[in-house]
Amino acid sequence: MTNPDGTPLRSSRVTNKTTAPLNSTRRGFLSLMGTGALGAVAGCLGGETDVSVLSAGSLASVLNSTVGPGFEADHEYGYRGEFHGSNAVMRMVLEEQKQPDVIVSADASLLRSRLPDSIAPWDVVFGSNALVIAYGPDTPIGERLEAGEPWYEVLRSADAEVARSDPDLDPLGYRAVQLFELAADYYGVDGLAADLAANLVIDPKEPHLLANIETGNRAAAIVYKNMAVDHELPYVELPDQLDFSNPEYTDYYAHATYTTEDGTTIEGTPVLYNSTVPSTAPDPEGGRAFVKYLLENPAMLSENGLVVNERFPHPHGPVPDEVLP
Repeated sequence: MTNPDGTPLRSSRVTNKTTAPLNSTRRGFLSLMGTGALGAVAGCLGGETDVSVLSAGSLASVLNSTVGPGFEADHEYGYRGEFHGSNAVMRMVLEEQKQPDVIVSADASLLRSRLPDSIAPWDVVFGSNALVIAYGPDTPIGERLEAGEPWYEVLRSADAEVARSDPDLDPLGYRAVQLFELAADYYGVDGLAADLAANLVIDPKEPHLLANIETGNRAAAIVYKNMAVDHELPYVELPDQLDFSNPEYTDYYAHATYTTEDGTTIEGTPVLYNSTVPSTAPDPEGGRAFVKYLLENPAMLSENGLVVNERFPHPHGPVPDEVLP
């Protein structure tokens, strides 16, 4: 089988994660997160002077269990994390519901387009990610995926229920729809995008997206790779042309669009995480120290399933000298 351009097809493959055992702190965090105690865990972090981080939900585990504790150990600051969809994060900042020291987005273009220069004149892109299909191996859908059936045929089945986050709150949610649009073109299957989208169900809380898969109540979800890694769930990898991980396919990703409830049309873009210290930060010095620590410790991110390579970090705008490693 070949791609539309005549090159050999890179088949989707089922990947069972084979990383080293997680430490007890991270395991405990994930266990609590699955029972809805995310806010309680985040609130327990930090010392006398906390740096507050308002972040995309897909980074909840790595920031709370790895980066945050490491930052506390190396600095006089404490750490406090709060997690929502990136759209919701921007809305909270714009409406002055939250005044964090650090903002982290799962869509670099979203942070730059939603926040004015008066709030976020600079940012640094520090990593990427890939969309995957996480699944419950003991469900009928999971068994078919494990057997190597094409993912798009499995997920268009009448009995397939596929979770996604809320597209009006979170880039992961609208990227799921964009993925299906690109897949219809990539595989050349008429009606594929509509069939796949018909089986989507929304879980409004991104950090809890995989809880129903872990309990066996749902078969599959469109998630970022690091989320599947964090939860030790098997997942199907997608071709670069579909997983939003490769900047070489930026123009191809842009063919897929999604229009939010407020009428904003969003083109498909590579998954790029970026961070800034807003001008409204109560503790800008602490915020800059946290961003620098994040940039100086890429192994913490890559070990948790994120893509951190020679392309990162990538500064945008007048980044303060004390932030860059």
